[in-house]
Amino acid sequence: MFESIRKHSKIVMLLLFLLIIPSFVLVGIDSNYFSEKSAVVARVDGHDIKQTDWDNAHRMETDRIRAQSPTVDAKLLDSPQARYATLERMVRDRVFQAAAQKMHLVTSDSRLARSLQEIPAIAALKRPDGSLDAEAYRALVAAQGLTPEGFEANMRRDISVNQVVGGVMDSAFSTDAQVKLSLDALYQRREVQIARFNPAEFSSKVAPTDADLEGYYKAHVFAFQQAEQADVEYVVLDIDSVRAGITLNEDDLRTYYKENVARLAGKEERRASHILINAPKDAPAADREKAKARATQLLEQVRKAPATFAEVARKSSEDAGSAMSGGDLNFFARGAMVKPFEDAAFAMKKGDISDVVETDFGYHIILLTDIKTPRQPSFEELRPSMEAELKQQQAQRKFAEVAESFANAVYEQSDSLKPVAEKLKLKVLTASGVARTPAPGATGPLANGKLLEALFSSDSIANKRNTEAVETGPSQMAAARISTYTAARTLPLDEVRARVRSLYIAEKSAELARKEGEAKLLAWKATPNNAAGLPPAIVVSRDQPQNQPRPLVDAVLSVNAATLPAWVGVDLGAQGYAVAKVSRLVPREPSSEQVARQERQQYLQLWSNAEGLAYYEMLKDRFKVQIKVPRPQSTPG
Repeated sequence: MFESIRKHSKIVMLLLFLLIIPSFVLVGIDSNYFSEKSAVVARVDGHDIKQTDWDNAHRMETDRIRAQSPTVDAKLLDSPQARYATLERMVRDRVFQAAAQKMHLVTSDSRLARSLQEIPAIAALKRPDGSLDAEAYRALVAAQGLTPEGFEANMRRDISVNQVVGGVMDSAFSTDAQVKLSLDALYQRREVQIARFNPAEFSSKVAPTDADLEGYYKAHVFAFQQAEQADVEYVVLDIDSVRAGITLNEDDLRTYYKENVARLAGKEERRASHILINAPKDAPAADREKAKARATQLLEQVRKAPATFAEVARKSSEDAGSAMSGGDLNFFARGAMVKPFEDAAFAMKKGDISDVVETDFGYHIILLTDIKTPRQPSFEELRPSMEAELKQQQAQRKFAEVAESFANAVYEQSDSLKPVAEKLKLKVLTASGVARTPAPGATGPLANGKLLEALFSSDSIANKRNTEAVETGPSQMAAARISTYTAARTLPLDEVRARVRSLYIAEKSAELARKEGEAKLLAWKATPNNAAGLPPAIVVSRDQPQNQPRPLVDAVLSVNAATLPAWVGVDLGAQGYAVAKVSRLVPREPSSEQVARQERQQYLQLWSNAEGLAYYEMLKDRFKVQIKVPRPQSTPG
């Protein structure tokens, strides 16, 4: 039977085609043929955001961030908090899109054109005649995975969406009285006398017994956990190590010299004078024609008498910066002038007078007065810089090939890093006390989360095998292996006794400081005249805390101004206790006009943001926003 089917396979395929296609036509194609039903994670204006939409949006956001910051830790990007932030952005965008649709906000062609021209990358694609390089524009948007039509549709949508909240934020305003009232309260100053009760002053009164230390240890045993750690070996392959293994051929170096000596010698500079007749590119056509005619007339004049060029420039040039010096522009290299001017100047010979040159500024007549050609350095003079350049170029081309060899070697000989180090002339590095998470402020390969994850995998710990080759930075790969592993453990009391003693004394000293401070506070409140021993008064504010702890400053500024003078006590924890006598309010010093202007702008910006957030919250209610996923808990640190 199977032999018969094989012989008549085309007939069988045609029969199956005729039987299956009509069933789809009659019944329809359920989306479940292609994907599983996706859970709804949010709803905006009756429209669902599904889990697959969320996953796709977060993947695109992650790819965008990685493209901008290749060394970012992948775990941070895929954390519950980062994923939830993506969902909130999706909800916000859907809310604004719904609002734009309900308000019939559309983007006209002229508004779209202005917005496109405001993008520097697109503005740079304009030709001298003002037209857009269509092919370059298509390539630019294709790099983002879009067609010009798709890119412009996104731009239209973004402009319409920005109008929704932009109208509210742009309409925010504040009066001088409001700004003064708010900022005077924010930067309010108070005169205080502060008595500090520091734990160190009470430490001599604490004499812990062995029983005290043992009790503290048992009550705080979690503080004496030693995380798992390992002594490791690792090798790093980067551009520098590849470059170090490159030996240059003398003939290649001399060929490179011949091909690049002009570039390495420096840029040629030219000196020119010019006569400018102003005619901005957006001026009426009649005005530009009139300016061109005037420039043509002056060109005929200076060509008849070239020696009068400087005098004509002083009288007729409309470039205020150069006219007084006879139109002299001094020396300039390529890239310093607008392109039409530059092209004309670098195509001329010394002493030549150009035709009328049109730029966005108007019409120029150029006199080339000098050419400065850089001295051509010898081969030996340029040898060091050429060797560095050529080695760098070859290393960049060779890195991918060496990286593949590196990855294969650490995998194929997984019980040691010495073979790959010998093969590629790398150094085996060592480190001790390496933990599963990077130490604060750590740098280099062992601060890379992906490498540490591979290093502390079960296989790496149990068998002490090489990790895979991990990309730890731009043009940098590393592999590591554990040489000695120490599992997480609770340190015994005998091993941490000194630390336990120090912590116990610190805690008890802080308690004694607090009790002393509270007693003094009660006494001074009862008989204020007995507080003569307080330190001299100082003036504190939120922007000038005078090195006082933030909780103390907040407590001082929270005292009801109507009750002054008043006393306040603040428990500073490990820093002890503070008692403050708040004597009076100190008027805020007037700000300079410049500072006051900046403060008004900052206040208006904050007020505008608050208006925008309030309006967004109102829109969320209007469009019945539901986020069905619980917000993840914030992680410490």
